[in-house]
Amino acid sequence: MRKADLVNKISEKTGIPKVDVLVTLETMFKEVKDTLAGGENIYVRGFGSFITKKRAAKIGRNIKKNIAVHIPEHYIPAFKPAKEFVAEVKKLVTVKPDDGPGEDLDS
Repeated sequence: MRKADLVNKISEKTGIPKVDVLVTLETMFKEVKDTLAGGENIYVRGFGSFITKKRAAKIGRNIKKNIAVHIPEHYIPAFKPAKEFVAEVKKLVTVKPDDGPGEDLDS
């Protein structure tokens, strides 16, 4: 699903115009980015947490030049889903693809 598909679905389910839904989503994404960039985490009960994880400094390799490169410690954004969210996803049933016409084994 792409962002446009998400906007369409939300608009259909809520009756809110697509333009307003798009502005709301864009604002939410910007706030998440700005908050994480400011070093703060976001906790949404029942959905999950947007957090920053610290990566330790390490030595990497540039394989083209065959030299060691120092990679300083840095932070990366991460998402940790809530238990309820994980439980809902685990309940998904995988659907067996249809065998197609002419391959009915019952006859």
